[in-house]
Amino acid sequence: MNKFNKLTTAVALALLAPGLIVSNVLAEETAEEKAKDSKMEAITVTATKRSQVIYEVPIAISAFSGDALAEQGITSITDVGKFVPNLNITGFSAGHTSSANPFIRGIGLQDHLITTDPGVSVYVDGVYLGRQVGQNWNLNNIDRIEVLRGPQGTLYGRNSIGGAINIITKQPDQKSVTKIAAEVGTRGRLKGDVFLNRAINDDVAINFNAGYNRRDGLGEFINLPEAKYDVGESREMHGRFSLKYNVNEQFRVVFTADANDGEGGLRPYTTLIDEVPNGAYYTGQRFGSPTPSGPLRNSDVSADPYDNNTGTLAVTEVLNSASGVSFTADYDISDTLGTKFIISKRSSEYKAGLDDDSTIYGLDHYPERGEADQTSVELQLNGYLGELDFVSGLYWFEETGKNRQGEDSSFNGGGNLLQLDQKTTSKAVFVNVAMYAMDDLRISGGLRYTQDAKEAVANVGIGDFFAKDDWSQVSYDLSANYTLENDLNVYASIQSGYQGGQFPARPYCLFGNPECFVASDNITAVNYEVGMKGEVTSNFNMSIAIFNTNYDDLPYQVSTTSAGGFDTRNLVVSQTSRGIEWESTALLTDNFSIHTSLGYIDVDVDEQDGVKPVAPLTPKVTASISPTYEFEMADGAAVKARIDYSYRAKMYGEPSSDKGRMTQVDSRSLINFDVSYSPLNADWTVSLYGRNVTDERYDDARLNTGDYLLVIKSNDASEFGVRYFTEF
Repeated sequence: MNKFNKLTTAVALALLAPGLIVSNVLAEETAEEKAKDSKMEAITVTATKRSQVIYEVPIAISAFSGDALAEQGITSITDVGKFVPNLNITGFSAGHTSSANPFIRGIGLQDHLITTDPGVSVYVDGVYLGRQVGQNWNLNNIDRIEVLRGPQGTLYGRNSIGGAINIITKQPDQKSVTKIAAEVGTRGRLKGDVFLNRAINDDVAINFNAGYNRRDGLGEFINLPEAKYDVGESREMHGRFSLKYNVNEQFRVVFTADANDGEGGLRPYTTLIDEVPNGAYYTGQRFGSPTPSGPLRNSDVSADPYDNNTGTLAVTEVLNSASGVSFTADYDISDTLGTKFIISKRSSEYKAGLDDDSTIYGLDHYPERGEADQTSVELQLNGYLGELDFVSGLYWFEETGKNRQGEDSSFNGGGNLLQLDQKTTSKAVFVNVAMYAMDDLRISGGLRYTQDAKEAVANVGIGDFFAKDDWSQVSYDLSANYTLENDLNVYASIQSGYQGGQFPARPYCLFGNPECFVASDNITAVNYEVGMKGEVTSNFNMSIAIFNTNYDDLPYQVSTTSAGGFDTRNLVVSQTSRGIEWESTALLTDNFSIHTSLGYIDVDVDEQDGVKPVAPLTPKVTASISPTYEFEMADGAAVKARIDYSYRAKMYGEPSSDKGRMTQVDSRSLINFDVSYSPLNADWTVSLYGRNVTDERYDDARLNTGDYLLVIKSNDASEFGVRYFTEF
């Protein structure tokens, strides 16, 4: 904590002081009085695998109600990143339009290949999603979304050193509900979904949702009129079915199956060629021999970055599909003890790839296919022992996956440029215990022991190279939560996180060094955090968190062009992240409310071999403000108007901060609006919406290879339309 810089401390005091002053002034307002007068509903979350009011959870957490997502312009998990402090979600992943790369507090994943693991874990109904590309990211049939910031190594395990995103769907119940939603808008938007919930009898209930979503592209494949889709175009179908059976008063089971299938055009991106005297593209003398096209210039790339000049049809189309089944059983052993069993099996696959040079010439074309299969089993024992409540369990996870790059490529006469196969096995045992040391003081702590093993095979065109490794780690957390007289909660916590080592993603170093295909060491994180959250008054709630996190043996993915291809290696660093996060909701009048969020982060990375790396895809400042106004018309109809503004400061697209190579991504500001109309006593609502109304075009990432710079554009653009919703 002694590394906290002056600016971070100043910002912390500036934001924390008003909350403390208000807390003292209003200390005479009792919790009972405030609860009676409260006009805001506190969301109940399961971040600690217990049901708790969000103010009682001793970690930094943001939560979104599923029913309010559309009003906020949130149509995908990427949009969630626009409204959470120190959360940045971008898309990259071989040019796929369905990918999502979350970064929380400077930790995430730049890559997508099977030998890399995300630093932010995503769960759907307790099931971990191991891959970004090809998974079911649509946000329908959602009860809520929870974003947990900071290492979550005890309850969520490996690959949560940055945090976790917890998606909870609506469970079947005895209510008869039908929901239908439809959207029509500019950019060819056509979206529809239906949700049904029915009781079969007193003990069995089902729900089902299905949807279709289409959006046109932002550019054209100029040299390939036969391309099936435009640049950035996307179409997806999805469905999910759940059945809940109350076997008896003590035993409940839920079976769920889901699937999605998507296709479209390669995401928008462009290439900046390094026009310097010794640049390979500039001289046309790559790897000591002439390139097929001769010298290249930036004039060979499309003048409009949203068009694409590729001459390789195989990279124009992207595909993704995923399916999974899960079975959950809850059994109440007694009034104070219960068990929970979750077993899941999922499969995902995709086709994507980039034409790195972005020209008609066959130079650096990398069509790509990948797939992954995972199985997970979790057994929990939860309950109360006297004054203690606890969550404990056993966990097992296995994933097999592969990537093939160059199957459809004309480069080097075709054939695979890269083959990767990996099998991962993870086992864990965990326990978290909490108790009230006093009426207002709750203390909790937990431990998790994890064993990981990986077996990988890489082939860069010179035969198979096999490697394996294993890791183990004990993760822990300790926290205390104290309730003040006015029901505000002050907390302090120490959290640790763990991630197993990783093999290089594109080990073309094997051409010169057969021993380079080795994994990095354990990645560990320790987070120190203090915060305050709750309802200051019946009209104002807030949360503030101040954190300092130390990471050891953290691998950054660093890519260069080499004699064999696009070489990606792990640059292992030590990193310290420190910052502050703020969220609040204020009801200024009975009709007018404002929600705000603000995140500031300062990241310091240790120098490596004379080079000072930077944390990639990590803006120093994230902020949002969302005013909402509701009123009733003379005929009793309700009108609700909302504006959402989100800001992301500039950041670097990769660990290099070389401004001469233009790896810096500019800041961006986005504005959404939503105006809804609901007639009196009607079961339907119609809304006018606008997303990115100023049509700000911005970059998601930048990647320097030495010969050229890849500029990954956002697939976002202005969109205006009408949304219809009915429930009966």
